[in-house]
Amino acid sequence: MIMKKAIFLLVFFSALLVLPSEVNAQVRINLKDKLNREVNRRANRRADKAIDASLDKIEEGIEGDQTDNNNGNKDGISENEAANNETKDNQNQQAGNPVTANAEPAPSITWSKYDFVPGDAVIFEDDQAKEENGEFPSRWDLIRGNVEIAEFNGEKVIMLRDGTPAIVPYLNNPKQDYLPDVFTIELDLYYPGGGTFEIHLYDRKNQESGSPTGYTSVDVNYDRLTMGQAVSKYPGENLKKARWMHIAIAYTDGKLKAYMDDTRLINIPHLDFNPKGLTLYTYHAHNDNIYYVKNIRIAKGGVKYYDRIMQDGKIIVNGIRFDVNKSTIKPESMGAINEIYNLMKENPDLKFSVEGHTDSQGDDAFNMKLSQERAEAVMNTLVKMGISADRLTAKGWGESKPISNNASPEDMANNRRVEFVKI
Repeated sequence: MIMKKAIFLLVFFSALLVLPSEVNAQVRINLKDKLNREVNRRANRRADKAIDASLDKIEEGIEGDQTDNNNGNKDGISENEAANNETKDNQNQQAGNPVTANAEPAPSITWSKYDFVPGDAVIFEDDQAKEENGEFPSRWDLIRGNVEIAEFNGEKVIMLRDGTPAIVPYLNNPKQDYLPDVFTIELDLYYPGGGTFEIHLYDRKNQESGSPTGYTSVDVNYDRLTMGQAVSKYPGENLKKARWMHIAIAYTDGKLKAYMDDTRLINIPHLDFNPKGLTLYTYHAHNDNIYYVKNIRIAKGGVKYYDRIMQDGKIIVNGIRFDVNKSTIKPESMGAINEIYNLMKENPDLKFSVEGHTDSQGDDAFNMKLSQERAEAVMNTLVKMGISADRLTAKGWGESKPISNNASPEDMANNRRVEFVKI
């Protein structure tokens, strides 16, 4: 390339020597101007490069100083910021949130923790255990559709089959408002993968809603809950569309919260109507899209745990659930257990005897053993969470200390309880 340029210049200047004088003079004049412009352009270009190189060195020096000041922090943040980010990372790891290197830490989603605590007095309970397969559920009334008792993996459930099925609790005086100012509703739902399951907070057969907007239900889809304009998806991916889920609703003097499994999804500060009753209602149910429900419970809310300790010296908890005839704690129990944990953390001098109780069904000796194992399971869970073991003891009473007469499902539900007795 250099040789070609040299040959070109030799030919170019030789041609200038043989040109006529007039043309040669004109060419010299033009050549002089061009040479001046080229010299200036190249000089400017060299100056620009020199300036860029100098600025690069200055910037590198500034970045080096900043890295030194931040004790080698590659992200160029201060010591305080680094410490705060490390704290956030730890919180995210504890909350189960991903933390990636060299990335902005995700915020801790404390809003999604399961803080549901069931009411302490059961006013309606239906677990279908004594129902006959193929019959209409005895504790419910039909609005429309086809509803029957079925067995799902050997367990009795309510099957909402077809014809847009809808049912309401079968109660005395159903036209009256039977939901208190503070209440909770819970049920297990098998969502078949399509359609919508609605939990209306009034009896659609016997009551008027009183809602000016008509939004009276918590609507359930496989990955979200909806009530009116309030819509929220369950956090996470790859949810099965057809699956069992635990749905819970908590109402306190106008404020409503709704939960799917371990997460609060709906939080409405002022509901525009007064809940009076319950309706389970479905859309698009048919033989290939069948909904199943079980373990339906309505409970009246109670006094805060701390106030109960101050008043009664103990806390009666109906919200700690176990697998049938086992001491395995169900996931929906963690709301109540978390409340006990927080109470003990805030009051380090507080000690409890964790005491298990059963209803009168089954063998006395088996119930005594089962209640002891369940009390120990709750105590061990609190210890694993960080409560010192010397602040807790466990005791099982079986069916020996009922607080109701076991004459109804609600009575038996109230007797199946865990008490935290101050010691």
